[in-house]
Amino acid sequence: MKKTLAGERILSIDVGGSHVKSVILNQEGAMQMDYKKIATPPNPTPQQLIDTIKTLIKDFPAYDNISVGFPGYVKKGVVYTAPNLGTDAWKGFDLAGALTKELGKPAMVVNDADMQGLGVVDGKGFEIVVTLGTGFGTALLNDGVLLPHLELAHLPITKSKTYDVYIGEKALEKEGVAKWNERVKQVFSIYKTVFNYDKLYIGGGNASKIKFPLDSNMVIVSNRDGIKGGARLWQVDERHELITSKPE
Repeated sequence: MKKTLAGERILSIDVGGSHVKSVILNQEGAMQMDYKKIATPPNPTPQQLIDTIKTLIKDFPAYDNISVGFPGYVKKGVVYTAPNLGTDAWKGFDLAGALTKELGKPAMVVNDADMQGLGVVDGKGFEIVVTLGTGFGTALLNDGVLLPHLELAHLPITKSKTYDVYIGEKALEKEGVAKWNERVKQVFSIYKTVFNYDKLYIGGGNASKIKFPLDSNMVIVSNRDGIKGGARLWQVDERHELITSKPE
């Protein structure tokens, strides 16, 4: 059973290691304006990121609610880790509360892969979303319902490397596209064996660099599709507790 909490227009924001993207959505997730983006400051403090968001949206039309996908572990709107933005500065920061105060509208914040997952999945069976960008993001959904977020990117894949290090942006730059593709293919093989998912969605800025054939239940999705998950954050589903703060 679902109940809409959002107003008619939702400001959806996707925070990435290289860019912050945003758009206004309606309740169904349809874009109400052109998609906009701005460079993410290097190792931003929370206030620097908030100021960047305010610069990006200063000419946006009116909105009623705010949804944010953030690259780190987020629980009930509070950031616990942000390895690609500077973890120490972000630990324990209530980003949902800060944005609600600064922008004057109710805000929800979840992991960026979780928000993308809500925007792209079919809602049938066990589905996984991975993002290939500055780091490696993951989201798990069952019949369209977000499962508790796991920072799978920080599990070790070699004696000295986590998944995040193994196939993140720095690895792509250092090893080159061909070797990076070999690594990504290996990761997908591991996920196929471990999770036995019904469908795997591949997003993020580096997804377009995949050169090997994908299985029939694997599909590349765009950031533009993923940001539409900002509308679904405002759909309450009684089958689970969404990992976000919910305004009363």
